[in-house]
Parts: sequence; C-alpha cells; structure tokens
Amino acid sequence: MPLRGPRPGLGVAVAVLLGLAALAGLWAAFTGVGPAQLDAAVLDESVESRTDLLTAAAVTVTHLGSTAAMAVLAIASGIRLWRTDRRADAVLVIGAMAGAQLVFRGLKELLDRPRPPEDGRLVHAVSESLPSGHATTAVVVIGTLLVLAWPGRTPPVRAGLVAAATVWVGAVGLTRIYLGVHWFSDVIAGWLVGGAWLAICVVVWSRWRARAGVDLTTARLPGPQQGPPPPGG
Repeated sequence: MPLRGPRPGLGVAVAVLLGLAALAGLWAAFTGVGPAQLDAAVLDESVESRTDLLTAAAVTVTHLGSTAAMAVLAIASGIRLWRTDRRADAVLVIGAMAGAQLVFRGLKELLDRPRPPEDGRLVHAVSESLPSGHATTAVVVIGTLLVLAWPGRTPPVRAGLVAAATVWVGAVGLTRIYLGVHWFSDVIAGWLVGGAWLAICVVVWSRWRARAGVDLTTARLPGPQQGPPPPGG
C-alpha cells in the first residue's frame, strides 16, 4: 500500500497545539507553577545521585548535544543535501537550526530567569536559564533529520529512528539538570519550544516542496537506506 503524503491541515494543527504547549511551558517555568514546583527537588535528587561515571557520561553527552555541536551537524547535513540538489531539504535543516538559535536566545533575554546556584554546577554556563538551549536545538536538529529520513522507511525502521531520537533528545536535556546548569522546568520548556519551532518549519517546508512538485512519500536522505547522521557526530 502506498505511503500517504503529509496532510497540511494536520501539520498546522500540530504546530498550533505545540505552540500553545510551549507558551504554557514557558509561563509555568517563569511563574513557578506546574513542573517548576519540582525544580528544587529534581535538582537536589540529581546532585545526590552524582557519581564519577555518571558525571563523565553526562559531560560527554552535554558537549555532543551542545548548541554548537547541533549547529555543526545541521550545517554538514545541509551542505550534503544541497550538493545532491535537495535544496529545500538543506534549507529546512539549516534554517530550522538557525531559527531555533534565535528563538531560544530571544526568549532567554526576554524572560531573564537565573540559572541554578553556581556552587552546584559541574560545567560552565553563561546566559539566562529559560528555556534550555540544548533541549531546544536537540529537538529541532534531530527532529529535522528524522523528518527527512522518514519517507520510504518500513515501520520497524521508523520505530527505531523515533526511539533513537527520543533517547538522545531526552538524554541531552536531562544532563543539563544533572550538571546543575538548568532547572527541570527549563528543560521541559526547551523541549516544547523546540517541538513547536520544528512543527512550524516542517509545515513551511512541506508546502514549499508541494508547490515545487516534490513527492514527499519517496524523497529520502541521500545514500542507500541511510537515516539521520548520528546525534552529535
């Protein structure tokens, strides 16, 4: 049975819902309600659970999932796509990443939420706390690569891609709490902001490709049976 193409109306609805969820997450973190009520407890639990092995793993993951590393991954993927005449896809990857950087940096300056106390931090961190830039860009960059790898894949492969992306994005966000540089609600808000921005970018991209007459049910990342590049690679 042929795979169905994207439904524009559904994409817009998802983008709107995620946008509302992101606004709710930001508001909750900023005002100290909802998930923000767990901030202190989650941070304390993270500090108490620290071990040398966990800390080494967390530092590695947080560096591989940094905003700079995600930018490099997006740019490298975009260049590869551009060279294979998939220019709309290249613009999606690089544009979504660049836009995400502007979005979360603008929100940080606007909300100006302090980070957790310095004496509990295990890595250096500057700028404001809300939302987590690591969480935001991880969702956006890995999400765009997942979208591009999706068409033409079998259900088991798709399930594996989703699982791998979820584990990576989750791990990146959780390391920011473990390392003491973000509150729990910062990370939740970052994931939601990233999801909302990703949905907006995918809606615009899918409409662009539809107008250009590109078949989204068969287009794939270049290379035989190749999914998105390894996170942080």
